[in-house]
Amino acid sequence: MNSVRYSYPQLKTFCIDAFGKFGFSPEEAEKITDVLLLSDLYGIESHGMQRLVRYHKGIEKGLIHVRAKPEVVFETPVSAVIDGHDGMGQLIAIRAMGLAIEKAQRTGMAVVSVRNSNHFGIAGYYAKMACDAGLVGFAMTNSEAIMVPTYARLAMLGSNPIAVSMPAAPYPFLFDASTTVVTRGKLEIYNKLSKPLPEGWALDENGNACTDAERVLKNIVAKAGGGIMPLGGSTEQSGGHKGYGYGMLCEIFCSVFSGGTTSNHTHVGGKGGTCHGFMAIDPAVFGDPAEMRERFSAFLQELRDAPKAEGQPRIYTHGEKEILAYADRMQNGIDVNINTVAEMKNLCDYLGMDSVKYLGDVDLSAAKQSSYK
Repeated sequence: MNSVRYSYPQLKTFCIDAFGKFGFSPEEAEKITDVLLLSDLYGIESHGMQRLVRYHKGIEKGLIHVRAKPEVVFETPVSAVIDGHDGMGQLIAIRAMGLAIEKAQRTGMAVVSVRNSNHFGIAGYYAKMACDAGLVGFAMTNSEAIMVPTYARLAMLGSNPIAVSMPAAPYPFLFDASTTVVTRGKLEIYNKLSKPLPEGWALDENGNACTDAERVLKNIVAKAGGGIMPLGGSTEQSGGHKGYGYGMLCEIFCSVFSGGTTSNHTHVGGKGGTCHGFMAIDPAVFGDPAEMRERFSAFLQELRDAPKAEGQPRIYTHGEKEILAYADRMQNGIDVNINTVAEMKNLCDYLGMDSVKYLGDVDLSAAKQSSYK
């Protein structure tokens, strides 16, 4: 057995109660849970339930301050800088994008940059917040350095994802992607499954290609060299300099604008220091939003209807797979890796929660040793 299937309400109850035990208010726990589980509902396992270990360790080590409140430290009608004071990334990010949306609804567009935060889950959640309000949303974040710049052998940038969402029919456009080939979470999943990494994902401490997930992850933690390749790979011939450049664009909106720490200086000296960037744009500053939505929707449908490559049954637009995954998982449940279930059980033990009540009487003999032990 490689996974256990749980319903969305089961996982939601578990998460809200667990975050409540950590000291978050019911409202805060629900917000964090909403971000976390949207990832699993979208089929993005790397940023869903399997991230619980990261948040537990962050709180335990003092990187995440449960009682911290984000503070606006600089502001204009179209911009703001927020100091997260080392709080929970999801709560800080929801506050920041909420402020960007408020400003954009008044002025047409706004940018909010954040410093001194922590991991905030999937960037797409915050871009979607703006889209749900009828705006175009951008969200990005830096992170602990995992990206090795082109021709280097030491990770200097984070996964530095960029997410963009815009209203459309029959469902919104939602692009959300790291500027590395894959995220660190993907490596963690391969490590849990004891599977070799695909070629073209990662580099060892000498800057050579490496398929050993455990080795790469240990090197990232120890800052010993190596890491994940930029989008495009490790050479200019494969376009790796482009992914490296996209990562730098993200860094500008996150750490440079906010006066925070760049990726290579985050998670140093017992401090997270993660930085985020958010932007909201009202389409009305460019014309009739309804007409724009109709025109964009028509283009998206033309993309889906484009001639298919041989053997390919379907062309997807960005966000379409997530919508389909969401509907399936809400109806049929969410598969959680057995190793993640073991971590959830150990979290129950740590927090004094009844694991059988939340997780059932699960046979965990096939699970790897938990990260909690």
